[in-house]
Formats: sequence, structure tokens, C-alpha cells
Amino acid sequence: MALANPSVGINADTGARIEGWPHVAQSLRDIFLTRFGERVMREWYGSFVLDALGRNITPSEILPVIASITSAIEQWEPRYRVVNVDAGGTVRDGRLTLSIYGRYRPRALLGDMTEEGDRSVTFALTETAIVVE
Repeated sequence: MALANPSVGINADTGARIEGWPHVAQSLRDIFLTRFGERVMREWYGSFVLDALGRNITPSEILPVIASITSAIEQWEPRYRVVNVDAGGTVRDGRLTLSIYGRYRPRALLGDMTEEGDRSVTFALTETAIVVE
């Protein structure tokens, strides 16, 4: 019997059941907010995104942040394939907002890379916080 929705988990904020695209979005947030070496049994899980915190985000810092985000997604979240990243061309007061566009592959954890539509994620980086919506 095939599993109808392999993307099922626990909502990190409420403890309730979470599935589908919201589970993927939560997973992306977790990847971005975890430094490499932070997890005891999964030392290589995470990203370099947190390394940008505390930096004055200038136009020259945008590409390394985008590279950190896209490489982390490619390595740790097969259910989302990045197609485009839009930096919007603005960095204000050290705040960077990126729109990440990609394709949702709900059964990728089972090896089925069939895409089920476009999804976007908004990523905001300030001097003290990272927000993923």
C-alpha cells in the first residue's frame, strides 16, 4: 500500500500534525536556522545561512547568502527544487529580502521527482534575525 502523503511531521510551533507544503516550508526554515555541527548525530545537517547574521549586508554579500540558501536546499530538501532567486535589487539598512521560486515535489523522499506545481518562499535577513515565510 502506497503512502498517500510522505510529507508528514509535527508542527514545530504547535505540536500539531503538519503535512504537505507547510511541512516543506518548516523544513526549509529548520535547515536555514541550523549551523553545521550543531546537531550531535547529524553534524553535516544545516547551512551557512546563519553566518550572515551580524554582518552589514551589502550588495557584495548577496551572492554568498544566495549560494548558502540554494546549496542547503539542494543538499537537504529534495521536495523543493529551486528555479529562481530574486533579490529584488534592494538592500536597506542591512536587511535583505529574497524571493525563492521553485517546484514542489511532494513524493521526492520516495524517489518520485514528479513536480506538483510552483511554490515560493520569502527569506528575510536582518542583522539579528532570519525570517522564512
